Amino acid sequence: MSSSEVLGAYTAAAVRAAEAPLLAAGEPLMLEAAAALAEIAREVLAERPGRVLVLAGAGDNGGDALFAAAELAPLVPVEIVLTSDRVHREALSTALGAGAALRHTADVCSRPGEYAVILDGILGIGAAPDPRLRGAARAVVESLAPVSAASGTVVIAVDLPSGLHPDDGTADSAVLPAAITVTFGAVKAGLVRGRGPELVGEIRVVDLGLAPALARVRPAVTGALDVVRVPRRARV
Repeated sequence: MSSSEVLGAYTAAAVRAAEAPLLAAGEPLMLEAAAALAEIAREVLAERPGRVLVLAGAGDNGGDALFAAAELAPLVPVEIVLTSDRVHREALSTALGAGAALRHTADVCSRPGEYAVILDGILGIGAAPDPRLRGAARAVVESLAPVSAASGTVVIAVDLPSGLHPDDGTADSAVLPAAITVTFGAVKAGLVRGRGPELVGEIRVVDLGLAPALARVRPAVTGALDVVRVPRRARV
């Protein structure tokens, strides 16, 4: 259950700057993010069993979704649609090795109501300043959005709904509204501005150890936010 507390929401640039020293030190932030994402997806699937569709874009957001797919594939049928010619190759190989299956955009668009859960990993904070969906990504989202809403499919946004501006919350019509947004490291300002509140659903904030760096940055938005905190996993 979410709880309201006074929190800061940060720009994409502030979050990237906070991540940079941890990544330089070799911290496996993507794997931590993917593990938390997969755990939340498993919680949903426990109540609503069924197939999982993973929409994976070219960047780290797609990598997060694909590594999560690798954790889910031994448990439930997982299908992957690549929305770009580029992809995080290691994450894709890991997902396919775990049993996930690649599908074409046309296949998914012809049967959009078959999925219990959709992981929306098309675009993340790296899509600013213009996060609008194009090409195959736009086509699949426009096909899935009305049917997923009508069928009760649970859409889990990876960091933020693809097509939503991470800083100001602007978006055009091609966005897949989320039931849950699993955001990594900190709340992004666009989740609570503009169209953000109508598109993000429940916000779950995964701790990645960014708090010390972000404490030195002025938040873009400060206020009472309804969030669920996901603690950082102890590494062994």
